[in-house]
Amino acid sequence: MHKIIFIGLFLLIAGKTTVFAQTKTEAVLVAKDTLKSNDIDPLTPAKAAFFSAILPGLGQAYNKKYWKIPLVYGALGTSVYFYIDNNRKYHQYRDAYKSRLEGYTTDDLAFLDNNRLISGQKFYQRNRDLSALVTLAFYALNIIDANVDAALIQFNVDENLSVRPVLYPNDVTLKTNVGLTFNYNF
Repeated sequence: MHKIIFIGLFLLIAGKTTVFAQTKTEAVLVAKDTLKSNDIDPLTPAKAAFFSAILPGLGQAYNKKYWKIPLVYGALGTSVYFYIDNNRKYHQYRDAYKSRLEGYTTDDLAFLDNNRLISGQKFYQRNRDLSALVTLAFYALNIIDANVDAALIQFNVDENLSVRPVLYPNDVTLKTNVGLTFNYNF
């Protein structure tokens, strides 16, 4: 019984499809060169990365992505600020601890005992080192961004290859479905 229902459903679905017969036509193939070799420069990503390594943000300017330059300097400037601030506080706690060992007391950290001065040194030293790593990471990210952006600029992004969102109604529930269409034109 289940096989009969399955076969009937299959024939119903197969009968709904439209089939076109193939006609014999004589096709003429014309080869067109779609690659513009004069526009592709394989050294562009290396140049952009080199410029960003020399001066942060210069690679983004080379790629004509000027809106990224304030982001680069904001990230680097913030991390350098925290490095300088944590380094200053580390030296302040270290100098206060050294002067206390020599028998002198400073006015700014006189309310702290030796253990708190040592823990303050460790805290600010760890934050200083972390800020240095974050600064180096942002510097490397600046170089990588310039390199990848320069490499992606050379790709052909015309309408022959596209992915677009599409809305279509569901035939059973009559609700709207969301999907993506992949189009490739020759």
